[in-house]
Amino acid sequence: MPTPHIEAKEGEIAESILLPGDPLRAKYIADNFLENPVQFNRVRNMLGYTGYYQGKRVSVMGTGMGMPSIGIYSYELIKFYGVKKLIRVGSAGSIQPDVKIKDIVIAQAASTNSNFSKQFKVRGVISAISDYKMLASAATRAEELKLRYHVGSIMSSDTFYDFEKGSWKKWSKMGVTCLEMEAYALFLTATSLQASALTICTISDSLITGESMDHQDRESALGQMIGLALDII
Repeated sequence: MPTPHIEAKEGEIAESILLPGDPLRAKYIADNFLENPVQFNRVRNMLGYTGYYQGKRVSVMGTGMGMPSIGIYSYELIKFYGVKKLIRVGSAGSIQPDVKIKDIVIAQAASTNSNFSKQFKVRGVISAISDYKMLASAATRAEELKLRYHVGSIMSSDTFYDFEKGSWKKWSKMGVTCLEMEAYALFLTATSLQASALTICTISDSLITGESMDHQDRESALGQMIGLALDII
C-alpha cells in the first residue's frame, strides 16, 4: 500500500463499500448519507471516503466508466485492502416495457459483449452472478420500503455509442432488463477473489420510449437506490 490507483493507508477503507461510477457521486454519498466521512483517495480524482451509516463503518468510492476501470478498482480494493462486500450503485437504460424510468433493478446476473472473462482461461463462458445473500437482502428491503424494483439479468456493454443500431433489441428478446457498463467485471473480479458483490441500478432512461430523467428527478431517484444499498451492505 498504496496501490498504483488508491493512496489509502492500511485500515482506512471499510470491509463494505459502495461503488458509483461518478467520483462526484461518491462525494455526494459521503456528504449526504455518511456520518464523519474521511477522504482516503484522490488519485486521478477518483474520490473515496470512509464514514458511518447507522453505526456501521462503510466506504464509498468512484470507479469510472466501463469494465476495465471497475476491474482495476475492485481488484485493488479486494486484494490489497481486504474489502469483503462491494455494491455498484449506478444508472442504467431500460430495454423492457415494464421497466420504467426511476425503477430500481437489482442484478441477479450480468451478460456482456466484452472479452473480460477470457483472462480466466476456462473452456467456455463464465456466468457472472451476484452474491445471493446480498441479492435476497436487497429484494426484501425494497419490498419493505415499497420501492418500484425488478430482480433480473442485466447487460454490461463495452460500448456506449453502438454503431450497430438497435442491437439492444436482441438482448431485450432474451429477457435482459437494462444496459449498463460495469457489473459483469465486478461480479467476476469479486468471485475470483472470494468477495461478495451486487449491482443495483436506477433506470435513468429508456431505449424503448426515449424518455430520460431530468436532473432533479435523477437526484431523488438515485437517493432511493443509495439508501437501499446502505441498508443491506
